[in-house]
Amino acid sequence: MQFKRTAFLAATAAVSVLGLTACSGGMDTPPAASSSAQAPSSAAPMTTSATMASGEFGSACASVPKDGPGSFSGMAKDPVATAASNNPALSTLVTAVTKAKLGDTLNTAKDITVFAPANGAFDKIPKADLDKVLADNATLTKILTYHVVPKRLTPADLASGNFETLQKGMVKTSGSGSSFKVNDANVVCGNVQTANATVYIIDGVLMPS
Repeated sequence: MQFKRTAFLAATAAVSVLGLTACSGGMDTPPAASSSAQAPSSAAPMTTSATMASGEFGSACASVPKDGPGSFSGMAKDPVATAASNNPALSTLVTAVTKAKLGDTLNTAKDITVFAPANGAFDKIPKADLDKVLADNATLTKILTYHVVPKRLTPADLASGNFETLQKGMVKTSGSGSSFKVNDANVVCGNVQTANATVYIIDGVLMPS
């Protein structure tokens, strides 16, 4: 009996540690959205621990802060738009989401996947073209919602898949191990968890047909 009790306590402690090491990725930071999304904190570790089998991966993950709101554990506490706003590598995406007024939409969505272009992805677009898109709300919304799949995708799901986006277009994923592509873009930091989303940071901006 003493051995069984000791084993049960050890297993319980291990599960608790895994729940606390949750990882995550926001963009728009409306106070109401941020505070409301943090309320169901007890549910976030359960969702995260279920998708954390492989952990975060990719060369760009090394630049994520080790602690604070922009760290993996910090982002896991916030909804995706708020979490991205705390990640300096996603500042251009945050600007785009804010202009399109999609922050609340992303923050209140349940169990989504966001393919988040890093700043360098936007740098590949000529400035004049980028400024034109940022000024056209309809086009900007189509592009941004093309980066969102209405369910959480694990790395295993990305091995060979076709997924419908919020924009209603399809994205194609492929790869294995720690090397994955979304259409023609590479995942540079993947399996990042937020309170309501799984984020894959990519090196290109996805364009709908």
